[in-house]
Formats: sequence, C-alpha cells, structure tokens
Amino acid sequence: MTMRKLLSFFLLILLLILASFSVALDRQPNADYRARREALAKKAAGVVVLFAPVEASDDVYGFRQEDNFFYLSGVSEPATALLIASASEAKGDSPSQPYTEILFLPPRNLTQEKWLGPKLGAENPNAVQITGFERVEEIGKLPDELAQRISGPFPAIYTDVPAQGESASTIALAFLKRLNAMLSYRDVKPMLSSLRTVKDEREATLLRKAVDASVAAHFAALKTVKPNVDEREISALLQYEWGKRGCERPAYAPIVGSGFYSTVLHYSQDSNTMKAGDVVVIDAGGEYSMYAADITRTLPVNGRFTPRQREIYDIVLGAQQAAVAAFQSGKSNLKRNSNDSNSLYKVAYEYINTHGKDLHGEPLGKYFIHGLGHYIGLNVHDPGDYDVPLGPGMAFTIEPGIYIPEENLGVRIEDDYYVDASGKLINLSGALPSKAEDVEKAMAGK
Repeated sequence: MTMRKLLSFFLLILLLILASFSVALDRQPNADYRARREALAKKAAGVVVLFAPVEASDDVYGFRQEDNFFYLSGVSEPATALLIASASEAKGDSPSQPYTEILFLPPRNLTQEKWLGPKLGAENPNAVQITGFERVEEIGKLPDELAQRISGPFPAIYTDVPAQGESASTIALAFLKRLNAMLSYRDVKPMLSSLRTVKDEREATLLRKAVDASVAAHFAALKTVKPNVDEREISALLQYEWGKRGCERPAYAPIVGSGFYSTVLHYSQDSNTMKAGDVVVIDAGGEYSMYAADITRTLPVNGRFTPRQREIYDIVLGAQQAAVAAFQSGKSNLKRNSNDSNSLYKVAYEYINTHGKDLHGEPLGKYFIHGLGHYIGLNVHDPGDYDVPLGPGMAFTIEPGIYIPEENLGVRIEDDYYVDASGKLINLSGALPSKAEDVEKAMAGK
C-alpha cells in the first residue's frame, strides 16, 4: 500500500470513529468551546466543576444535554463531568499551576449501549481530538484531580450540582466533600449567564437556522388555520415543518390558543377546535442544534380580522414597532421598568396605554401583563445579564401583547432580534408577515 493510500485509509477510519460518537447537531469547532472555558477560568479564578445529566435506560423522550455543560464543551455525552482550573502563581508551599481543563467520561456499558447507542469512552485514543479538551479521563479520577487543585484555608468549587438525582460524578464530588470538610461550593451560574449574554458569530448562525426553520413552519400554519381545524393539528404541523428542516425538537411546548385561550399566555393543551370569528395565538419555535427560536403570530381563524380585532392587533404591532424604533445599541434594555428612559418595555407599555380602550373605556396598559422580551440562545429564555445595555452579539425577543379575557381576545406579536457588530438591530424572523393586511393576504394564499 502506498503512503498516499495509507493516509487516505487512516483518514477514513478516523472519520468513521468521529462519526460514531457524534450527534446530529451542527456543532461549532472545538476552538469555540475552548475559548469559552478559558473565559470562564478568568472570571472564576479558581476551580470549576460541572456535571451532565444521566441518560435513563428507559428515557422515552430522548437525552438532551444541559445547556451550560454544552455551552462549555459541545459534548452531548450523558453522565460526564468537566473540570476547569485557572492558572495560579506559587504561594507559600503551593507551587504554581497552569491552566487545566479535563473532560471526565463514565465507563462504557456495552449492554446499555445496545439500547441507547454507542458512547465515547476515555480509553478511546481519539477522545482528545474528538472533544477538544486538553485531557480526557475516566470519571473515577475526578476526586483525585480536584484534590490536587484545591488549596487555601477556605477552598471552594464553582459548580452547578443538580438539586435532585445522583450520578457517578455527583457522588464523586460528595465523596471529596466528606474528605475535606472545609470544601465549599459557589454558584457558577451568574458567571455563565454573563458569558452567554453575548453570542459569537457561529452561535448567531445557529440561531438564524432555528429561526428560519420556525418561520417556514409558521408560514405553513398561516395556510392551514381555518374554522373547525383542531389546534393540535396546527401544533403537529409546526413540529413537522421545522423538523424536516433540521430542528431536533420544539424549543418549548407549542402554544396554539384560540378564542378565550388566546388570552392564556402559556396555554399548551392545544385541545380545542378553532371557530370562525375568533383569533388564534400561535407561539411556537423549533430548536436547531440546541439553539431556540421563539416566534408568535396572531391570526384570524376565518382569514379576516373583525374591526375590533384589527384595532387591538394594530395597537400591539404599533407597540412593537415603537420599541424597535427606540432601540439604541449600548443604551436600550429589556427591563420591565416604566421609570427607566432606556427601557424598551416603557416605550411599548406607554404606546399600548395611550392607544385604544377596553369595553369600559379604560386604558389598555393593564392588559399588557408580561415583559417585553427576553434573551434567546441555548434556552428559549436564555440566561443573561439584564443589567447591561443591549448591544452587539445579543439576541432577544420583542413581544408586546394585549389579553382581554372579557372579549375572548388575545393578541401577541413576537419576533427574534439580533444586534450585529455595528450595533444594528436585525429582525431575524422579519420574513414572516406581521402587518394585519399582510397576514390576511398570506392566509388567503396571495
């Protein structure tokens, strides 16, 4: 065999090995995850340990990696752990230590793999290349590795140990706690929330794919909503449409609420039959490679808004447009604070409260009962720092709404936005009609 053929054969085998332990995710390069681990190490200036949930042998809904664990590792393997240790200078009897990152994998269970599929083991010679970690070890080594890096009179570990349930990794950490009574835990979530507030370019690309697939699903719903169609049929259609475009699951339980249930914010039974003369609120988004879209449209079931429905709809749309027009990169925020001049919520609320009345002649502000928006990312309500102004790299929703149970009339319009490097606000879901006349045309197939 020539050297060229030998090299080609080796590369083919390596690709097969990599594929056998991959998941159907549009995963970012290993360097992106390493950059996040290094950024966290600088913030923590200590030791960070995180744990992946366990995959049950009878898990009929499928395993999904924990968000923070995936954000730092890109690893979808269950029952794993990671350790990140900041570089430290020599102090007293303690020598200096370099930055360290280790991924810990559980022993392979070949019997269980017949049910759940092949897993990556620490003994795999390509484990470092596959995962991008400096080292990959068997999870039983976690206590010893931790013990080597904990020093000082009041040692602490930054972590996010699940409140319930046990795994090999949580048991290992509890064992170390018994060995060292002075060991304490500190919550790592605020640091990770700060890091996750700003998305890198590849995260933005994944969000766009989630949004694009979800927009296509909403277009399909626009053409299918009619009197006497079940809400559940629309929910199923949405999931089919974004699923065939690469989304692995819904980002949250789809909301298809008509009539009175258009006024119930998190109605998810989707069990009624839509009736002529009602509106239906469709709040649904797919999850693409762990990244979530969140889009809402309100449709007239029979294809045409009544004058009253159109009045309320236009007020909600006007509130969204006012918030978008008021956006200033580096100044605006999403805080639900009517006294903050930089609050986009304040802009939307004041628009709603000064346009239109209820049946009793009262302003409509009291029917806007939720915040204006939230961050999106690995979670549909992604953690983030709401105390910093909105700026480049941030992704969030703008979703004003009016809900009047007395009139069986709820309207919400929600789009996903991203702030680009220049500070420009981009409507990721803007291809989906939002003006009332455009919604009616789309429903009529025009």
